[in-house]
Amino acid sequence: MVLTPSRMMPLGTQAPDFTLPDTLSGQDVSLESVRGEVATLVMFICNHCPYVKHIEAELVRLGQDYAGPGVGVVAISANDAESYPDDGPERMAEIGRQLGYEFPYLYDQSQQVARAYGAECTPDFFIFDAELKCVYRGQLDDSRPGNGEPVSGRDIRAALDALIAGEAVSGEQKPSVGCNIKWK
Repeated sequence: MVLTPSRMMPLGTQAPDFTLPDTLSGQDVSLESVRGEVATLVMFICNHCPYVKHIEAELVRLGQDYAGPGVGVVAISANDAESYPDDGPERMAEIGRQLGYEFPYLYDQSQQVARAYGAECTPDFFIFDAELKCVYRGQLDDSRPGNGEPVSGRDIRAALDALIAGEAVSGEQKPSVGCNIKWK
C-alpha cells in the first residue's frame, strides 16, 4: 500500500465519457446512463484497500440517500486484477452484492477511464453538475482508518446538497487520500 493523495482535477473540467461493464448487472453502463439531472458522483474505489473498507457503509448510505433527488452515482474499480485478484470483476460483484451497493460497480480493465479522470487513489471522488462540469473533487470526509474521526460523508454530502438546492459548491476542497491505484 502506498499512501497517495488525489490529483484534484481542475474545477469546470468536462466529465470524461465512458462505457464500462457493470459487475453487478452484467450490462455495459455509460456516463450518460448514470448521469443525474442535477449531479453525478463518480467514485473510484476497490475491494481490498483499507481506506475504502473504512468507508464502505457510508458508500452504501450515499447510494441510498441520493437515489431519488436527481443524483447519479457510480463506482469504478481500475485496479490491475492480475496482480490484485480481490479487485477482479467476480469479486467486485460479490462484494457489491454483499454490501448492498444500489449503484453500478464498473470495472475499468484498460485503466483508460481512471487515467482520463486523473484518479490516483482509492477512494477518489468526483462530482459533476447537470452539464457534467466538475464542481467537486476530493475527500469523502476527514475520517481515515485509525484517526478516530467518524465516517460521515460530510464533504461529499455538502457538495451534493448544494447542487440539489441550486447553490454553488464550496471551493474549499481537500484531496482524498488512500491506496494508490494498482496500475498495470
